[in-house]
Amino acid sequence: MAISVPRLRTGSTEIIALADGEGPFFSPRADAFPEATAAQWAEVDRFDPGAVDAEGRWRLQFRAYAIRSDQGLTVVDAGIGPADGPAASWAPVPGVLPQSLDAAGIDPAEVDTVVLTHLHTDHVGWAVVTEADGRRPFFPNADYLLQQAEYDALDALNPQLRETLTDPLATAGQLRLLDGDTTLRAGRAVATPGHTPGHQSVLVGEGRELALVTGDLLVHALQLLHPELAYSHEVDPDAARRSRERMLSRDPATRLHLATPHLTEAFLMA
Repeated sequence: MAISVPRLRTGSTEIIALADGEGPFFSPRADAFPEATAAQWAEVDRFDPGAVDAEGRWRLQFRAYAIRSDQGLTVVDAGIGPADGPAASWAPVPGVLPQSLDAAGIDPAEVDTVVLTHLHTDHVGWAVVTEADGRRPFFPNADYLLQQAEYDALDALNPQLRETLTDPLATAGQLRLLDGDTTLRAGRAVATPGHTPGHQSVLVGEGRELALVTGDLLVHALQLLHPELAYSHEVDPDAARRSRERMLSRDPATRLHLATPHLTEAFLMA
């Protein structure tokens, strides 16, 4: 089956959507957004009808993104992973990120930077993979960037990821911890805490044409239409709301493209 590879260009930079899987959420969407009204659900179903299936369940996409510029090649997040990946207990593994990379003409060895927006299992699945001689980074020549605040919260978020993710990256000399907003080869990492303590997004472009690779700053179109609505799996709903409102507010003359891991469309306008 051919894999679609949507692309967005802003200036000299190309952002490439990399599918890894799709499937229903593990709980009713009304439980995920308990403050949403019937009118708001009706509004968002018109805006993003692909996010609800015939049984009324929330249907998610699982994506990573590649950012190609004159300065190098960055991948943002690492999807749900293989059949034995850390998201196997709830996500539709195995993912197809390796095939999506191939369809996009990307060799994992040419990736120089991997930005992990946060440490939820559906965003780190292919970061480190198991081979006969142990676990190794899937992108062998990349620095893996994680916010220090996220690393510090690892034991609260998922202590198993120390053995399966962060320790192998550190042993390989490929783990780099950031402290807040940081300039990258392509764009910049922006601290957007709330969903998790050290959540980060990636902002690309300059002037009046911008693109934001959101991570889970936005998990559902409901949060785009109503940024004030809390998601039940945010560790700090107030901080998450402030991060959303800050990143979505802009000069009316600025075009802000969104690249979101879980919404139906890979790219949309804010």
